[in-house]
Amino acid sequence: MSETASRLMDLAETHIREAGYAGFSFRELAAQIGIKSASVHHHFPTKAIMVAAVARRYGERFFAKVAPKSGEGANDAIDLYKSAFREAFVCDGLMCLHGVLGTEAGALTPEVSEEVVSFFQRCIDDLSRRIGGPEAEARAFNVMATLEGALMLARAYGRIDAFDQAVANLA
Repeated sequence: MSETASRLMDLAETHIREAGYAGFSFRELAAQIGIKSASVHHHFPTKAIMVAAVARRYGERFFAKVAPKSGEGANDAIDLYKSAFREAFVCDGLMCLHGVLGTEAGALTPEVSEEVVSFFQRCIDDLSRRIGGPEAEARAFNVMATLEGALMLARAYGRIDAFDQAVANLA
């Protein structure tokens, strides 16, 4: 991937995490890095293709952060997820990209929707496996809903302690 494409994806990611799918245009991205709008289309023919690529990249980085550790238990896995979500908010005060896009699921293009569903399904599958037991999948859904909701509260309040209070009883 070229440096320009990577910079465009970085900008798009920030805009999506701030304001959702409609939170940017190719023209805005081009202006931010000093290129013509047509140059954005050279790297990403459509906005949907760009957003799907951004979502895929975001997911890859996320799963690298929550990769299983040797000898971990269920609570350790949940703590890794909690830390990854918390770190994202502390870093820039923004929501999880997939959480933002998930709220817009009914209006997204198929390729973007597929990336969002894939991310959440991968989280549920990973957590279920790592939590184990007969209620593992239900617990995984609870963890993900709590984490995404906690980010929403932290963003609304503008304070990380809202996140911390919302996730205090997860593990």
